[in-house]
Amino acid sequence: MLKKRGYMKEHDYSAATRKLMLQFQKDELTSAIIYGHFAKRIKDPHNRKAMEKIAREEASHAQIWQQYTGQKVCPNYLKVWWYVLLTYVLGYTFVVKLLELGEYDGIKGLEQLLCEVDEVKHIIEQEKEHEKSLIEMLDEERLNYVGAMVLGLNDALVELTGTIAGLTFVLMNTSLIAMAGIITGIAATLSMAASNYLAERADGNPKALIASIYTGVAYLVTVVCLVLPYLVFPQTMFISALFCMIGIVVFLVFVFNYYIATVKSEPFWPKFIEMAVISLSVALISFLIGLLAKLCFGIDVG
Repeated sequence: MLKKRGYMKEHDYSAATRKLMLQFQKDELTSAIIYGHFAKRIKDPHNRKAMEKIAREEASHAQIWQQYTGQKVCPNYLKVWWYVLLTYVLGYTFVVKLLELGEYDGIKGLEQLLCEVDEVKHIIEQEKEHEKSLIEMLDEERLNYVGAMVLGLNDALVELTGTIAGLTFVLMNTSLIAMAGIITGIAATLSMAASNYLAERADGNPKALIASIYTGVAYLVTVVCLVLPYLVFPQTMFISALFCMIGIVVFLVFVFNYYIATVKSEPFWPKFIEMAVISLSVALISFLIGLLAKLCFGIDVG
């Protein structure tokens, strides 16, 4: 409940303080709607209760701010739409943790109002302790197969980046390079999925088939992304396609490592740099090997 001794009339606030309060009110109301939507979609009773509790806490925070501002605000429906969309692509655990990163960034702003609003201390405690502990209890099936996805993505990046880069100066034709990449990529996808299935079965994993599917899908998606520039650029613009592919490699490494770092609460930059350096180093070495092979063997497909 709102403490009377902490209440100040609307005109007693500075413009900066009032702006902060209204922003916090809008953010909390938006988060409450997002969490409420998540709760309706989650089948697991434990996770659903966790989400419902977070939604109630966010809504109560919004009510506290409304009592201080004396003004109703509309939630950010664009943000609601965006985060709901992200749940279908990346899962609700990623989105929830992403939201909480924003909440923690807002704690510094909340601390500015500690002397003016009694409830701020309580809100900060909930943001730091209760919501964090609830999020750590969340579980999602796809997170159990992060290792399988890492295997598929990492192998595809290293193998296909190297293969395509090596073929670029040998074939010097985007159509031929794309064809070779597709054939190699599909064969490697099937091989990687089968190998992972056998490895998981050997380890006694009852969900070996699902793990192998995650590995295969991650590999195949990576193959499509890497081959795409060679399908888009004209046949003679193989160098442009190569640089475009390198950009896609860096982007994929960034997105995947950011996803893993967020859902598993791990440091982002060390793993991103490590994976990017490995992939680009293999691409550079393969590119030089392809160039050397063309010069040594006099290969000419023109």
